[in-house]
Amino acid sequence: MDIFSNIQYNSVLILSYFFISLIALILNTFTSGTTNRVLFSSYRSSPLNPLTYIRFFTHALGHTGWHHFSSNFLTMLLIGPMIEEKYGSINLLVMLLITSLVIGLFNTIFSNYSITGASGNVYMLITLSSFSNISEGKIPITLILILIFYILSEFKDRLIEGNKTTYHTGHLLGAVCGIAFGFYFLYFKTFPFIQYMIK
Repeated sequence: MDIFSNIQYNSVLILSYFFISLIALILNTFTSGTTNRVLFSSYRSSPLNPLTYIRFFTHALGHTGWHHFSSNFLTMLLIGPMIEEKYGSINLLVMLLITSLVIGLFNTIFSNYSITGASGNVYMLITLSSFSNISEGKIPITLILILIFYILSEFKDRLIEGNKTTYHTGHLLGAVCGIAFGFYFLYFKTFPFIQYMIK
């Protein structure tokens, strides 16, 4: 019996995200951080450097180590396939790209941090997941609870315990993007340019 015939690549986008990020982590390990610095981090750099604009997106593929990688993808692999099934791979890809861009741009303009990791996209998926079974014009209690827990967790982590190694603003921006996408898809089935491309 061929065991591989029973294995399903059940979430094309999320699994592809996982494997590309895993490759990025391996490359970063073997290059002693060079690939993260050059390609998989976003930070303030010359606007004449083409990589500056590429890193607005690719910072969400990089991770500093196995713990950083696994903590993000344990959550993403848990809820990501459900989101992909509901909204479709192309719509979710656009949401991930927009979220990465928003976080990368904000960080470049307003801070001197170098950021890397998928956590902003994870927070986008977490807040977006609370919209899975709601009707138009209703605010889900699950969303309210997620926001309460999120705010309390970030307050404790940053202000009380003084954790400065985590980019809390990226988490917040990811959560805001998730809420925006959730309300958008209450009224629309897809992004306009995707609908135009399909036609």
